[in-house]
Amino acid sequence: MEVKLQEINQLSLIFKSGSRTFYNSSKFFPKPYRKQVIVLYAFVRSVDDFVDSIPQMTEDYYKFKQDYNLCLKNQKADNLVIKSFVKLKQELKLPDSWIEAFFSSMEMDLNKKVYYSIDEVKQYMYGSAEIIGLIMCKIMKLPEKSYPYACLVGRAFQYINFIRDIQEDIHLNRNYFPRQDYQKFNIVSKSLDESQNNSEQMINFIRYQINRSRQWLDQGEYGFRYIPHRFLVPIRTASSMYRWTLDKIDVNPLIVYNEKIKPNKLKILQYGLKNLIYF
Repeated sequence: MEVKLQEINQLSLIFKSGSRTFYNSSKFFPKPYRKQVIVLYAFVRSVDDFVDSIPQMTEDYYKFKQDYNLCLKNQKADNLVIKSFVKLKQELKLPDSWIEAFFSSMEMDLNKKVYYSIDEVKQYMYGSAEIIGLIMCKIMKLPEKSYPYACLVGRAFQYINFIRDIQEDIHLNRNYFPRQDYQKFNIVSKSLDESQNNSEQMINFIRYQINRSRQWLDQGEYGFRYIPHRFLVPIRTASSMYRWTLDKIDVNPLIVYNEKIKPNKLKILQYGLKNLIYF
């Protein structure tokens, strides 16, 4: 896609500010494809920032969505993020329903604070994460039989973020874990006080979520066989880093109340180079 170097650099800064793992893993994509990845993540990161800010930037979100829809109708867009993504959408022939699902999940973040069942959480994750996996399939020109696996990987990544970001989501008054799971472990909430007063139940609760995300990731990685070698290194690197995060939390689940477990840039690049050699 034709995006000027200066514009790509601007979009890359947005991408970098919102994602350490994906941003550094994406450096292993061939250059033309990395540009498309940057455009995608600048778009989703921009929207995510509106709904994750404190207070939420509701008016800015709806203005962004309105400008996106106008740009789709060939009306001029001044917003580089929107303009670049619409070009990408048209180039890849992305279904309107995918982008609508993404916006729908972002609006759930504006309006929904509690999820009662895992099916409700999956509905949210379809738009917020699985759709991103599907768009990545389009970027990499993968066969449609790879799509279900991409959805599972995206879902697993998102759920691992939920586990990692427990403390952050408390500040946002947001809870993605199913209410049914809290009842299963006799937990009232995921607050710090609850974790201290019922540490054993909370540890078991978090490990239950870890095992769920591992199952999805195991199933999703089976689809890596559809990914050509030139794309496999960044994808496998990102997946390795999410597994690393899970392993760190699994050792001491209550650590999520004290720090945000994320691999540093050096570790990500080391894994990337290792994958480059062995795969």
